[in-house]
Amino acid sequence: MNIRTTLRRTAIAAVAAASALALAACSSAGATPGDATAEENPYHLITPGQIRVASLGDAKPYTFTDESGEFTGFDVELFTDVAERIGIDDVVFTGQDFSGLLAAVANGQFDVGVAAIGITDERKETVDFSEGYLAGYLTVMASPDADIADEADLAGKRLGVVQGTLQEAYAVKNFTDTELVRFPDNNAAISAVNSGSIDAHFLDYEAAKEYAAQYGLENAIDIPSFDAPAGFAIAKGNDEFKAALDEALAAAMEDGTWKELYQKWFPGSPMPEQYLPKAEQTGAPAETPAT
Repeated sequence: MNIRTTLRRTAIAAVAAASALALAACSSAGATPGDATAEENPYHLITPGQIRVASLGDAKPYTFTDESGEFTGFDVELFTDVAERIGIDDVVFTGQDFSGLLAAVANGQFDVGVAAIGITDERKETVDFSEGYLAGYLTVMASPDADIADEADLAGKRLGVVQGTLQEAYAVKNFTDTELVRFPDNNAAISAVNSGSIDAHFLDYEAAKEYAAQYGLENAIDIPSFDAPAGFAIAKGNDEFKAALDEALAAAMEDGTWKELYQKWFPGSPMPEQYLPKAEQTGAPAETPAT
C-alpha cells in the first residue's frame, strides 16, 4: 500500500465520521429533557416513568399527610389509581402552598397538580385540566359564639381565606363589607380562628367537617359552588397526558372505583350522581361536597 492510497482511505473515513456526527446531531435536535422518545415517554413527563405531583399537605380529606408523613386522601388515592391505569406506578407527591401550585405545574416543576382544584376560566389561562371529578359546597366556619348565621352577618368581620382558592375569589366578589385575611393554608387560618385573631374562616365543606370535629367549631354558612368542579391540573399543550388521564378517570368512575373512594372519604355526604357508573345514574340533579 502506497502513501497516496493510505491518505485517500483516511480522507474517506474522516468524511464518513463527519457525516455520522451530523446525522446524530440532526436526530437529537429539538429533544427535551425527560423526553427520550415517544415510546419511552409518551406523556412528556419530567422523568420518564414517574409522575411528579404538586399537592397540599393539609386539605383533609382530599389530600393531606398522615402521621408517617405520607400523602393520602380522596384525591391522592384517586389519582394514584388513575396513574396506574395509564401504566405508571411511580407517583411522587410534594406539598406546596396553594397560591403557587398552578404556576409550579405551568412552568414544568411538576407534571400535575392534584388538590381538589376547581376548574375556572381564569385558571385555564395558566394550565389545562382533566375532566372534572368532584364539585360541591363552600363553608364559612366559626366559633358557636361568633354570631354568624348568614352572609349578612359577615359585614365588619375578619374572615380568613387561603390565598389563590375559590373561596378567596368568591369572598372578594361577594363579601365586600368583610375584611379578608389571607393565609397560606387552612391550618394557619383555623389557628387564627381559635386564637380569636379572625372571626371565621372560609374553606370547603368536607375540610370544615374535620375541623369542626377537632376544635368544636361550626359550619356557620354553606354556599353551593357547582360551577367549578375539581380537576387534575397539567401544563398547557400536553394533549397526550390529558387524553390518557381523562380516559383513565372515566374508567375509574364507570367500574365503581370512584364511588368506593367517595364512600370511604366522604361518609354520609350526598352522592354526586354525575360521577357514578352510567347504570346507577337516574338523571336527577346531584348535590356534592366541596372542592
